[in-house]
Amino acid sequence: MLLKYLRESFARKKARRKFNEYAYKIDTFELSEDGTVQFANWQNPLIPPKQITQAEINFFRQFIPKGSLAIDIGTNIGDTTVPMAFAAGKEGLTLGFDPNPHVFKILEANAGLNKDKTNIVVKPFAIADKEAEFFYTSSEASYSNGGITEVSNNYHGKFVLPQKVRGIVLKDFLEKEFSDWLPKISFIKVDCEGLDKEIIKSMANLLSEYKPVVISECFTRLSKEDRYDLYDSLARHGYDLYYFEDFVEGTPTQKLTQADMTKWKMFNLYAIAKK
Repeated sequence: MLLKYLRESFARKKARRKFNEYAYKIDTFELSEDGTVQFANWQNPLIPPKQITQAEINFFRQFIPKGSLAIDIGTNIGDTTVPMAFAAGKEGLTLGFDPNPHVFKILEANAGLNKDKTNIVVKPFAIADKEAEFFYTSSEASYSNGGITEVSNNYHGKFVLPQKVRGIVLKDFLEKEFSDWLPKISFIKVDCEGLDKEIIKSMANLLSEYKPVVISECFTRLSKEDRYDLYDSLARHGYDLYYFEDFVEGTPTQKLTQADMTKWKMFNLYAIAKK
């Protein structure tokens, strides 16, 4: 056991400091309601293997009706995209966006699995408030995570992709490429390393018109003012906000006020349009 721990610890340290390409392994899960589910797990030592559970799929089913459009912004390898897609079903559409080319390879693999039960389309774009190219930076040499910046800096870390990534405006993209699906939009998940607030603001017209459920992360490094601004970016469009503990069916929740945004260092929230 000690030898295994030391090997894994060394592999993680190496992945943080030195770039390497990592393959993926397809794991299979047997679920009580959805049957056989496959998932491509990235062999990057910094990414714990993902397990697809019935409780997670059922969590998303609270918000994503079968046959609707669900959108995952900041997908990473697809660990939430796949459960979302099972909720939307084959007759629905799940769109996934991530500009990181290293995680995108694994995301593409996951989009190609479970085709009899899901309909996943993935795009290598960042969502932004304007069409532009951005730097992508990470704290890890293996780029297991990270974020975009307009100027080359160390906000997300010292490792910078050699090529810039493309940013798009979500509503413009959907109107151009998926206009038939827009009336069916039910759900948007955003998890972009502290940039959630700016992304949500860039979707203001989309939220006002279609009122999809929104899930967002309140990032560790957000200031009090940024946390209040994140709350307001949703509340101003007629949403109630709720803290939730985990992406599983029956997770404890708590309705949020603006002042509650400083209660936890980092947490997830969902926003539902008021009836």
